[in-house]
Amino acid sequence: MKKHIVKIKSIKFINYNVLQIKTDRPEGYEFKPGQATEMSINTEQWKEETRPFTFTSLPQDDYLEFTIKVYPDHNGMTEQLSRCKEGDELILRDVFGAIQYKGKGTFLAGGAGVTPFISILRSLEMQNDLVKNALIFANKAEKDIFLRDEFENLLGRNYVNVLSEENIAKYAHGHIDENFMRSTISDYSQYFYVCGPPEMTDKVVEDLKKLGATDDRIIIEDYD
Repeated sequence: MKKHIVKIKSIKFINYNVLQIKTDRPEGYEFKPGQATEMSINTEQWKEETRPFTFTSLPQDDYLEFTIKVYPDHNGMTEQLSRCKEGDELILRDVFGAIQYKGKGTFLAGGAGVTPFISILRSLEMQNDLVKNALIFANKAEKDIFLRDEFENLLGRNYVNVLSEENIAKYAHGHIDENFMRSTISDYSQYFYVCGPPEMTDKVVEDLKKLGATDDRIIIEDYD
């Protein structure tokens, strides 16, 4: 597997625990919206510790962007990434599958599970093809939401936030479950793109099938 060393061009938090990293882009390094790579930090201690992260930049951009949820209590790679600075080096591996867009539908995301959808939605917007696509984004609390302004600008009323631990008037309350989807979604012949913690993904898929969605219309990406 080929390794590509890239330098961090910018690094910042876009909410209290989500990091946005931009790097230079190796020549000939191609990806499609929704795809990912294995990343490590180019230091003696961390260069062999790899984690998968989705590209959130567009394929035509001259840089690479990653939007990464940081788990400081894990003392792992995301916590180390949060300590990186401009000019530090990362190691990227080959690009791999993840979710790819097949047609108009509803994107169902739990927490960091929204990251594969960012590049897809941005790409559709560039192609003027966002009409009839929707995003339902589930989090525990309002502070967990990120890129809210961008999603609102992209999708308007087709962007819905769901909070499980806070009841705030401007957001839906609860989980992306059978009852919620029945009250929110009318067409189960469309595509459904599902990404989140495995237990959430399994339950959403189960409930989608109860409501009439078929396997060929459900595209899944788990993350741990």
